Amino acid sequence: MQTGAHIVLSGIQLMLAGIGIGVLVAAPIGPVNVLCIQRAASRGFWGGVAAGIGAVLGDGLLSAIAAFSMTAISDVMVTYTGVIQLIGGIVLMGFGIGLALAKPVLKIPAGEKSRLWAHTGIIPQTFFLTITNPGAILGIAAIIGGLGSLMGGLDTYFEALLLVVSIMCGSLLWWLGLSELIATIRHKLTERRLQMINWGAGLLLLVCGAVLVLDLVWQFIR
Repeated sequence: MQTGAHIVLSGIQLMLAGIGIGVLVAAPIGPVNVLCIQRAASRGFWGGVAAGIGAVLGDGLLSAIAAFSMTAISDVMVTYTGVIQLIGGIVLMGFGIGLALAKPVLKIPAGEKSRLWAHTGIIPQTFFLTITNPGAILGIAAIIGGLGSLMGGLDTYFEALLLVVSIMCGSLLWWLGLSELIATIRHKLTERRLQMINWGAGLLLLVCGAVLVLDLVWQFIR
């Protein structure tokens, strides 16, 4: 390959790359994964999927900003990263405290089926957690930026749209798989075990939120 030549990905390769990015972004254990597990344990498969859809929409928004080079929006997000981090940290701590104190009840009894529309109130929660996560913002921007450099840029809006949709599909595949896994074993949950899940999930969210806030405070005072 000549110096400066770029690797050109076909449409199928771009889709596969996008799906891989989507899984890569969704898979690491973090606040959204913790919340998805708790919701799937408490509400069943569709409760977990609803939590995942919020994350998918958040990943899609962040991916679109990076893929379509929406510089103005991106600059605002970078400029106000501290504010976003503070809000995200406080919200995480609030979720954590709420989960830890929540009554351990299977809102959808094991064996009973529900529908996605019954859990739509969860979607805005995980969407907000995703778009206020500094790691997700910077991670998606870096990954898409690296892929764009490898390709020599996304030459058309269609390529950018294809990449964004593929990333969302990859992210959705992860949440579907995780929700199905938890839903498969939830019939073994007792009130005590669900209480332990609530405590564990609440503690993890509280710690994640506290780390974000304390990191911001440390940056300010040092």
